[in-house]
Amino acid sequence: MYFCIFILLCVGIHLIIDSYRQDPDQWLQRPLPIGEDGKRIRCSVHYGGDEYVYRGETFHGARLDAFCGGIRLDLREAVITEDEEIDIHTFIGGIELFVPTTVNVEVKSQSFIGGVGNHATHTVDPKAPTLHIIASNFLGGVDIKN
Repeated sequence: MYFCIFILLCVGIHLIIDSYRQDPDQWLQRPLPIGEDGKRIRCSVHYGGDEYVYRGETFHGARLDAFCGGIRLDLREAVITEDEEIDIHTFIGGIELFVPTTVNVEVKSQSFIGGVGNHATHTVDPKAPTLHIIASNFLGGVDIKN
């Protein structure tokens, strides 16, 4: 019985390692999923990884859901002119968020065996817009950086 479990684990680990060797950056680049209001984006990932990159578009907030997967959201080239909110929910998943250096980041989170790492630099301009990150994590996490 234990031998069968051991063989099954070895085969699974071998498949994961081979998959990573063939394509180490497995993030699927997707178009921005604009919501029904025409502004706020809504991203939902189940068992995979998606990447969304802003290249000069105006950012109007987001809702990010990661269930056993990951989302990479790159806002470094986004146009952010006013305070915006990013609502994040993770369940055994993670979010990697890249923010521009011209905005402030304020984080509020509730986490169970998870957390939020805010490594973004703070701007000294008091008139700079603020990204309000509201995160709810269950066995998952959020990493914020520039």
